[in-house]
Amino acid sequence: MTYVKAEIASQPDCWRLAAKLADSPGLPVRGERVAVVGCGTSWFMAKAYAALRERAGHGETDAFQASEFPHTRKYDRVVAITRSGTTTEVVELLSTLPTTTVITADSEQPAAAIATAAIVLDFADEQAVVQTRFATSALALLRAHLGEDIESVAADAEVAVRMPLPVHPALAEQITFLGRGWTVGLAEEAALKCREAAMFWAEAYPAMDYRHGPISIAAPRRVVWAFGEIPVGLADDVEATGALFVHSRHHGGYAALGSWCGGRAPLDPMADLVLAQRVAVLLATSQGLDPDHPRNLTRSVVLA
Repeated sequence: MTYVKAEIASQPDCWRLAAKLADSPGLPVRGERVAVVGCGTSWFMAKAYAALRERAGHGETDAFQASEFPHTRKYDRVVAITRSGTTTEVVELLSTLPTTTVITADSEQPAAAIATAAIVLDFADEQAVVQTRFATSALALLRAHLGEDIESVAADAEVAVRMPLPVHPALAEQITFLGRGWTVGLAEEAALKCREAAMFWAEAYPAMDYRHGPISIAAPRRVVWAFGEIPVGLADDVEATGALFVHSRHHGGYAALGSWCGGRAPLDPMADLVLAQRVAVLLATSQGLDPDHPRNLTRSVVLA
């Protein structure tokens, strides 16, 4: 088994541990104007949290790539998500700001030392270069801090790590992931996993924008996978192209989940991301690629 397979499967337990840290000092308080920053996967988790925090009425929340942070704007707190704690753009940004919180997997690295407060998810650290459990554990922590029930999300993830996959690499040549609101970040992360692990053609868009151009590539042997809320008519429009529409409520094989659990609601979108992670790994291994060590990538980008 690859490292990443084991790390994907460990996510339910990691999320439960992360939720226990929901009262950690340094997390944003209601009413604060907050920016959340990261790079790559961490940026996508920042985008998801920012949308959730605003939706919950906790205050204005923006998400930025660390390299694109707008220094002319004023925030009460900046939260940085960084697995390694060594990423150059994050470390440099933290050193310029007065009130910062870092969520990291390594307390010994520069980001934790520079930040005003550090929350360490060392139990979610990873050996694989491709991030899975650290990023989702950071989001689980932040969702728990907003008052969400992570136990039910973790229970969904326990289903997601064992249920049949809705997509097989032999039957798909391309996947487009879609989201709405906070799940746009999850869609972007799912597409990144497919590109990183398997060099696979995967794209991501807001679901409402998909029919404004990107649907032009939908065709037989291609997949459109939606997280969370689905716009009215989208499934029909996708299926009319010959593409396979995947959603935890609408896809035929996926819908078996309902019969297992007595007509339960669809998977929480974060648990649905676990399925996409598993698909990305299968796409890689079916081509003889090593998903633990993707081409041209390292655990941390440290610039000279």
